[in-house]
Amino acid sequence: MIRRRLGRSVLETAPIALGGNVFGWTADETVSFALLDAFVDAGFNLVDTADGYSAWVAGNQGGESETIIGKWLARSGKRDQVLIATKVAKLARRPGLSAANIALAVEDSLRRLQVDAIDLYQSHQDDPETPIAETLGAYARLIEQGKVRAIGASNFSAARLAESLAIAEKYNLPRYESLQPEYNLVARAGYEAELEPLIRREDVGVISYYGLASGFLTGKYRSEADLSRSVRGQGVRKYLDARGLRILAALDDVALRRSATPAQVALAWLIARPGITAPIASATSVGQLEEILGAARLQLGAEDIAALNAASG
Repeated sequence: MIRRRLGRSVLETAPIALGGNVFGWTADETVSFALLDAFVDAGFNLVDTADGYSAWVAGNQGGESETIIGKWLARSGKRDQVLIATKVAKLARRPGLSAANIALAVEDSLRRLQVDAIDLYQSHQDDPETPIAETLGAYARLIEQGKVRAIGASNFSAARLAESLAIAEKYNLPRYESLQPEYNLVARAGYEAELEPLIRREDVGVISYYGLASGFLTGKYRSEADLSRSVRGQGVRKYLDARGLRILAALDDVALRRSATPAQVALAWLIARPGITAPIASATSVGQLEEILGAARLQLGAEDIAALNAASG
């Protein structure tokens, strides 16, 4: 498995990351353990989660995903085979990016994950109320203490990411080595217009989320009737228009030529995009995960990428 360097950090990842947002939600502990084992055994290594996963589920309070990952790490003995990425700022009881909150939140995450160090600690969202230098200074202390290896940003605007990078350089503070934006074949403009030029210029890695657009790019949703058959259906209604159907048709054509599935093609398109380090993908069964991971072996030709770009442009 070819590894890709994450920004300028020492971290190297396989070209697909496993999304831990489903752990403790649509994947219980047993299923989550099976997914993690299958992911690592297939040669992949970056697992992404957050302290807030999955606080939105009735009866949950946040931290469930990290707890499951921690139990798996303790049981499997595979800590040295994985990179653990988690986030701070969005959990209701640990909000924002103040130095005080980061110091408390990291201890919570380390305890739940049952690790001595977090490989990639990410600002889950921007916090305009906290000075950037304060946030980066807090991360610097964690790196000095050996509790964090590298830092990243999620859901930042290009302006705020650029400002953070400039302050890091000016004051010799740790810089964000990765960005986690929404990016896929149906959601291109926001990332490509401003973020993509910045990350390529500054050599920031990208671990994009919603690579399959909440399942739309699997081809599962092609009509109003399809939307009603799934709890996720209403979330992809916005894609079910002439452009969305044109993208699905292009995915079908490429998938047929490459003996692949639409989901594999959609992820392979992301993997081939300059600047993308590893798209994040989630699964709720081992079979689904195996299909997704097949995207890493799929080599799209220039004509395939051109067809997909034309359909989604």
